[in-house]
Amino acid sequence: MRFLPSQEYMIKTDILIIGAGPTGLFTVFEAGLLKLKCHLIDALPQPGGQCSEIYPKKPIYDIPAYPEILAGDLTEKLIEQSKQFEPGFTLGERAETIDKQEDGSFIVTTNKGTKHQAPIVAIAGGLGSFEPRKPPIHNITDFEDKGVEYIIKEPELYRNKNVVIAGGGDSALDWSIFLSDVASSVTLIHRRNEFRGALDSVEKVQKLKNEGKIKLITPAEVVGIVGDDKVDAIVYKTADHIQKKVTLETDHFIPLFGLSPKLGPIANWGLEIEKNAIIVNNALDYQTNIPGIFAIGDVNTYPGKLKLILCGFHEATLMCQAAYKIINPGKRLVLKYTTVSGIDGFDGSRKEAPKAVIKKIE
Repeated sequence: MRFLPSQEYMIKTDILIIGAGPTGLFTVFEAGLLKLKCHLIDALPQPGGQCSEIYPKKPIYDIPAYPEILAGDLTEKLIEQSKQFEPGFTLGERAETIDKQEDGSFIVTTNKGTKHQAPIVAIAGGLGSFEPRKPPIHNITDFEDKGVEYIIKEPELYRNKNVVIAGGGDSALDWSIFLSDVASSVTLIHRRNEFRGALDSVEKVQKLKNEGKIKLITPAEVVGIVGDDKVDAIVYKTADHIQKKVTLETDHFIPLFGLSPKLGPIANWGLEIEKNAIIVNNALDYQTNIPGIFAIGDVNTYPGKLKLILCGFHEATLMCQAAYKIINPGKRLVLKYTTVSGIDGFDGSRKEAPKAVIKKIE
């Protein structure tokens, strides 16, 4: 028999955040400015979401003020930024069920029985639970962790090694660029001549190819893996010579075809879902069809949606403004800038904001 925590041990907060990735962590900061407390639930054993668990060493190029920042470093800075507002965490547990109470609040229970109560629930679960999309190579599972990796966690593993990357999206392009300074050789194979990634990344790959730092093979497809206890070579065929197969020696084969996301138990919460994403009203505040439940970041969808971290930050900011009004009905919310009000005295309750110094021009 499994005993659930009693009502006495209920974790209570203002905003309960499902998902401790970048968007969830930034929500803590924005909510803290409004004097709202947050508690985060995440199935992973540490905060950071995919940025910490899957690709901590992956460079990110579209975070404002950072020409380049590693995903793990971004997570660390977001955690540092949120610490001042003392968020709570339930880690290594998955949000399982949600129940609405008579007072309008919600009780969310995890798979381990931990109960949380809050008037606002913000789902920031990224892509949800996920698994890598694998290419249709009959013996690929025989070489997993033996030279076949679907996720790059530690780039130093590829130091002075021969690496073949397959894929045509941002991950394939970005890692090809990054590993060109780490590996002995990098070969990028894509089944089309056109890439789906950012134009700047495509241009960088083309430049590295011209400099002889990356070998680019398109249109082509990896169809086989050769080796005994580990990967010794891959076999590919080109679109021009379908019957001809070419063997290329390599130490590592990294197919980067994205992740197959699943919402998990959240899919059973009565939310409107479209193609494994939660529909929200982006014209207002990213609220779902259930009042009091919001969805922000990659987990949501609406017309014109872009799955970018910076878009998640924007959505979190507007969501917190809406949450404040729900939690404090009738109380006027005046937008203030942190450059003027500071952090501790954002609502004027803790300390007075610094006065502006005006120099008169004679």
